[in-house]
Amino acid sequence: MPSMPNHFHVARHHRLVWLVFLACTLLGWAMLTPTAQPASRQALVMTLHGSIGPATSDYFRRGLERAQTQDMALVVLRLNTPGGLDASMRDMIQAMLASPVPVVVYVAPAGARAASAGTYLLYASHVAAMAPTTHLGSATPVQIGGGLLPGGSPETAPEKDGGESGQNGKSSEKTPPTDDSGSKRRGDTAMERKVLEDAVATIRSLAQRHGRNADWAERAVREAVNLTAGEALDKDVIDVVARDVPELLDKIDGRQVVMADGTRTLDTAGLATVAFDPDWRTELLSVISDPNVAYFLMILGFYGLVFELLSPGALVPGVVGGICLLLALFAFHVLPINYAGLGLVLLGLALIVGEALMPSFGVLGIGGIVAFVAGSVILMDDRNLAVSLPLIGGVALVASGFMLWVALRFLGLRRRRPRTGQDELVGARAVALHDFTGAGHVRLFGERWRARCRSPVRAGQTLRVVAVDGLTVEVVPDDAATPDPPPSVSGEST
Repeated sequence: MPSMPNHFHVARHHRLVWLVFLACTLLGWAMLTPTAQPASRQALVMTLHGSIGPATSDYFRRGLERAQTQDMALVVLRLNTPGGLDASMRDMIQAMLASPVPVVVYVAPAGARAASAGTYLLYASHVAAMAPTTHLGSATPVQIGGGLLPGGSPETAPEKDGGESGQNGKSSEKTPPTDDSGSKRRGDTAMERKVLEDAVATIRSLAQRHGRNADWAERAVREAVNLTAGEALDKDVIDVVARDVPELLDKIDGRQVVMADGTRTLDTAGLATVAFDPDWRTELLSVISDPNVAYFLMILGFYGLVFELLSPGALVPGVVGGICLLLALFAFHVLPINYAGLGLVLLGLALIVGEALMPSFGVLGIGGIVAFVAGSVILMDDRNLAVSLPLIGGVALVASGFMLWVALRFLGLRRRRPRTGQDELVGARAVALHDFTGAGHVRLFGERWRARCRSPVRAGQTLRVVAVDGLTVEVVPDDAATPDPPPSVSGEST
């Protein structure tokens, strides 16, 4: 049998070499390329810095939904807050307790605090952690103006106190939190007592759920006491003290936490962290929902509407008051985000239409654009992208252009000379019907008018009306006009 050509063996050898080289290259690239971490081995790290309000509550809920959607193993909330609104705090607690992803509330960095509402969030978390040189406490409910809800002078507690159970199922009735006089601190009025006892029941139930110190939690509410990180760990108020997030993940590895569906063991060693920081929208809404800013908006909105009612038609107080009042209702968590945004959008559209129907030199139009943009920003939602930023900007520009066109058209109408009445005659041109000095007759708008002129007038000369006196017009020679040929006066009547 004849042998194969030599060049065939050489070509096959070259192909084999190239295949081996390609396989080695792909293997080396795969070894050098870092393997992507699966979502189940990731921890979402959020940051909450400042007062707790509707914006932070919305940000926290969006973070929990993202962690659940991406099947992450853990959520870490870095907390540093002086407190906030009770309604927003309770929304965050409910979302935390119902979350299928464990939540770690970590008071950090060094020097941070979890005061007032932050203490409740710390007790509600599946794992409560603090960095060194941080503290928590002062959980007594206060009014928005700063006054304490419980009265300044404590009242004597009755011998039986409703049977709230303390930590590990033991009754706290024997050792209630007391003040200097040895009596349990309560509010002076029925409303103050209701708010205080409700807050106590809330924080004690959270402490019992996670096996933390319920008695100290009650003291934090009734007496506004505080603890440092080390003291909180010694008193079983928190679970872990860690310097940073990696150390925190190592320390809570293997810890059992109470979830909505039962007990779960954490596997957090070596988790990769994914940051979920507040965006510009959250930062902007956080400024609006700051208690000081919200209080100012409420006062400004109230007095703006009052001044508008006292001086109907002023427009500026009413427009500013309406916008500020809706923003204040959002900031106080009276209106949810969607309703507050929708209300501002509708108010803005109504003001823009009002500018077109009743021109106000821009007062209604500018107020409408401000209300529309503010409402649209509030309606923006990263979860379903309800309103996009380019759409908001485009609609605002169109509305601004429409308002500018209406204002310019209105100003043009105001400057236009009237078309009826004696005012229209002033400045009009007339033609002399014959030569006269002093008194004579002119043709004006096709009619014969008596005229007076101080200078001699010749037939066909163009004159300009400067005044009207009954059925007689005062005229002067119009040098800029071109004289018309003298008209025929036959058949004319006075």
